[in-house]
Amino acid sequence: MASTMGGVARTKVGKTVETLGDYLREQRLSSRLSLRQLAEQAGVSNPYLSQIERGLRRPSAEVLQQLAKALRISAEQLYLRAGIVSPDDTIGGSVELAVLGDQLLTERQKQTLLDVYASFLALNAGQDAP
Repeated sequence: MASTMGGVARTKVGKTVETLGDYLREQRLSSRLSLRQLAEQAGVSNPYLSQIERGLRRPSAEVLQQLAKALRISAEQLYLRAGIVSPDDTIGGSVELAVLGDQLLTERQKQTLLDVYASFLALNAGQDAP
């Protein structure tokens, strides 16, 4: 029975690394916060946070920033988990992080800039192909 429990633990740890929701849940639990407490501190609804943790909703960069602040963790870590920035980007030099961190832009403007940037990268990658 111990080996089964060990297997479950390994699977759970592996899964935690894979999804944003699992990572958020792990951070919330390690901070000893209930779902309701984190939702309140981040300024989101309890059901919405629950849906994020279960992978049913994809939060905006702004919500991720609020969650990171409430959990006292790096917003960049959440952006990576959410797939907003790639692990290949260097911290401080990333176009995506600069856009996401700009307080003067709306969420829609940020997403539009990121979409245009991604389309330019895709276009350039296609031109580099032999």
